[in-house]
Amino acid sequence: MENFKVCQHDEFCGGCIYQGVPYEEQLAIKEAEVKNIFAEKDIQADIFDGIEGCPEEHRYRYRNKMEYTFGDFVKDGPICLGMHKKKNFMSIVTVDHCQLVDEDFNKILRFSLDFAVEMGYKHYHKKSHTGLLRHLIVRKGIRTGELLINIVTSREDGFDEEAYVNGLLALPLTNKISGILRTLNDNIADKVTCEELKILWGKDYYMETILGLQFRVSAFSFFQTNVEAVERLYSEALALVEDFAGKSVFDLYCGTGTISQVLALKAKEVLGIEIVEEAVEAAKENAKLNGLENCRFLAGDVFEVLEQREEKPDVIVVDPPRVGMSTKAVGKIVSYGVDQIIYISCNPKTLAINLQQFVYEGYAVRYAKCFDNFPGTKHTECICLLERKKR
Repeated sequence: MENFKVCQHDEFCGGCIYQGVPYEEQLAIKEAEVKNIFAEKDIQADIFDGIEGCPEEHRYRYRNKMEYTFGDFVKDGPICLGMHKKKNFMSIVTVDHCQLVDEDFNKILRFSLDFAVEMGYKHYHKKSHTGLLRHLIVRKGIRTGELLINIVTSREDGFDEEAYVNGLLALPLTNKISGILRTLNDNIADKVTCEELKILWGKDYYMETILGLQFRVSAFSFFQTNVEAVERLYSEALALVEDFAGKSVFDLYCGTGTISQVLALKAKEVLGIEIVEEAVEAAKENAKLNGLENCRFLAGDVFEVLEQREEKPDVIVVDPPRVGMSTKAVGKIVSYGVDQIIYISCNPKTLAINLQQFVYEGYAVRYAKCFDNFPGTKHTECICLLERKKR
């Protein structure tokens, strides 16, 4: 397992760009990329702690969610189910031997595709806006072994829900299915839009455990993709602040509130802000599930929500999406004048842009570290501790 084994889908899929590259070399490449990005923006961390790799046993089969697309590899060819072909968004590559997911995902994909062929179903055409099958989303609770299967179709007649459910339940899976769902979507945009959600069997969520806390993850909730790795990252990120006791913390871009709830075990109070309303509702439910009464969650754009509130935090934690934070949001965060800010990033490029503004506004980057949470792929995560310079 020292090298990332070359997958049979590699020629067309393109998801894992480092296949066949020794793992230590992968880490060196990723660390150098982050250093170069920082240097380009003149970001100098007092301590740059290199990159932490994934333990060997977690370098494969680590993804807990996959969103597959129905389509064809060649125009008007046989139906396929998988990922978009690299450099050709219209073509779909069937990826039923993917190494990044549990083997049960591959079995569910293969069954769903065989079922479609057997039933004579057509995939949804992006241009004509006709056809039945659009996407298949599979999610797994790494610690619970629960699977949530969601097939996304148009409202076109003919989908045999009972036969599909029975076929899935008959599969020889290692994990247990917690729910089988059908999402109805007639939106012309080529993305998963939930116009109506039907529970065909079981529940519409699965359970997961992170850092001793329970999380109920629904069909469309954002949730960390690599649970084992994110525990390590979160633990180290939050340890950058010596003591949260008695402090008020803002957790910005909080998603389903994972960090907020870990913080709530240590801090006096936590306010989580997230633009996705469903994620906020999930965060509230999960806080109740864990018996946490000192964290609150608000839905909305981070800058706009903060503009409307007068309370001030002692510490701020940010974990923005890949696009990073707007200049207005960074400016608002700076205006609180807190001594310490923890920045968790899934995109070193936007991290460096945001750090430029923080440094200009009087903060120093005291510590930075990279994490390889997605071995084989191009992605690198980072954590930073920012401290306000004494005037």
